[in-house]
Amino acid sequence: MIPNDFIQTLLARVDIVDVIDRYVPLKKAGANYAACCPFHSEKSPSFTVSPTKQFFHCFGCGAHGTAIGFLMDYGGKPFPDAVAELARDAGLEVPRDERPGERERREASATLTELLLAAAHFYRAQLKDSPRAIAYLKKRGLTGEIAARFGLGYAPDAWQSLLKVFPEYEDPRLEAAGLVFAGDADKRYDRFRDRIMFPIHDHRGHVIGFGGRVIDAGEPKYLNSPETPVFSKGRELYGLFHARSAIRDAGKVVVVEGYMDVVALAQHGIGYAVATLGTATTLTHVQKLFRQTDTVVYCFDGDAAGRRAAWRALENTLAALADGKNARFLFLPDGDDPDDFVRKRGRAAFEDALAAATPLSEFLFDELAAKHPPVSAEGQAALAQAAKGYLADVRAPILHAVLRRRLAELAGLAEAELRTLLGAAGEPNATAVPVEPEAAPAPRRARPSGGSRRPSPSLARRLLEALLMQPSLASAVDLQNADDGTAEGKALAAVVDTLREHALSTPAIIQRFAGTSHENAIVAALEAAEDGLTVEDAEAILRDGSARLVAQRGAREIDRILETPLASMSEADKAALRRWRTTPKPPPAG
Repeated sequence: MIPNDFIQTLLARVDIVDVIDRYVPLKKAGANYAACCPFHSEKSPSFTVSPTKQFFHCFGCGAHGTAIGFLMDYGGKPFPDAVAELARDAGLEVPRDERPGERERREASATLTELLLAAAHFYRAQLKDSPRAIAYLKKRGLTGEIAARFGLGYAPDAWQSLLKVFPEYEDPRLEAAGLVFAGDADKRYDRFRDRIMFPIHDHRGHVIGFGGRVIDAGEPKYLNSPETPVFSKGRELYGLFHARSAIRDAGKVVVVEGYMDVVALAQHGIGYAVATLGTATTLTHVQKLFRQTDTVVYCFDGDAAGRRAAWRALENTLAALADGKNARFLFLPDGDDPDDFVRKRGRAAFEDALAAATPLSEFLFDELAAKHPPVSAEGQAALAQAAKGYLADVRAPILHAVLRRRLAELAGLAEAELRTLLGAAGEPNATAVPVEPEAAPAPRRARPSGGSRRPSPSLARRLLEALLMQPSLASAVDLQNADDGTAEGKALAAVVDTLREHALSTPAIIQRFAGTSHENAIVAALEAAEDGLTVEDAEAILRDGSARLVAQRGAREIDRILETPLASMSEADKAALRRWRTTPKPPPAG
């Protein structure tokens, strides 16, 4: 774990303008800097960077964050790696609050990746000396250049070929890395034999495992590394390390089922494909992909197995969707896999098929309607009942509303009636989606504001703006009981509580609340806050606002008392009512 006070120090040391300008050329625009947004396509700049707030925000797609958040969202870096990069540039060493045994586990993991890298070099060298393996790859249409790019290799048809690399073949770390396994009488053998080898890389480019494909007939066709301290099939995606820049350029990612599909598509100029590793698409997979792009296209065989895999992917995608994120499904015809399709028909045909892929919403209702045809009252009821759990998984508010409207149409009900009948089961599930440890979510895509008139900010919003711009005032002004029940009030109370315990800067507050239920309110307040707000002006706003908070609480208490019958009113309530009637009232907020 990286200590929070180090994050505070780091964000105070770096300048977000310098960080972003390395990747996206910025131009001065008044007090801020501007550029065309790197997270979506646009012709005129709507991406702004504030040196005062140390904050970036796109008014087109809603992407926002600190310097750390930018490196995570733009570069696809996990939180620790983004922090490490900024710390290195700032001349700081990242400290760690290590749990018992964490250092030992980290050192063991580093050793395993060294062993796996040595094995990868061995397999790659063996490919050059295997005419049979080379002929197989050429038959599949692959060139030496693409094989080198993905580090393809060959595991010889021998029981202990890795002895040439690891003379200490009995080393237990080889088994821990998934390179060897113990057979009968504890005799050790290579796990991979007579297979084309596909190294699997993590986000840093480290080899963490392998996939091996048979050359001729044999079972299993694909053999993956087992679960190890550095490799988990449910968390990793084959080819993501190589595909990141192509994904960004294409504005989408294609998820396929096999290693060879990824490599074959790259051979034909489609470098934005990744593959799951012999397991169903998981929520962690989807979160990783949506950190890279707004559009995910799942490409599966059109047979029953492919549709089952697609449905499992849909189930795990629903919870990760945000408004502005899209998932689509492409089912290839005639039993083709992507490798076959692109070799037969070419890149243009495959990209046309991607463009025509079925939207997630259409696939969802098509599948449910096939199981529960809404051609009778009973069928419509069954369809609505089957759909409500899936709707509850969708926390994107706009998409949720659209899906509910579509379900009402299919079920033959008015939308208000359907909402009443479904009750809480049809509402978005409020449970937080788990994210990877020390990882923030993808950039938020907020709805662009429309129209020229903006409503006056609430009292809680004005206080939140002032406090975000001058966080040091939290201890100087009494903002007790700032929660007025609104999103801004809840965020204000949370920020006040945090600042009582930690002296945070503006970017440190943003980073602390990234991915929480208060993030949207904090970001909206920061976007609206005045860049040049002085300490004196902020203090005046906070002191006046604090007094109004007290008055508002008193007014709510008086409302409660006035609703109480006189016969039931306590002496304390009567005294409070007399004080209120004789106390001068402050002018209304304006």
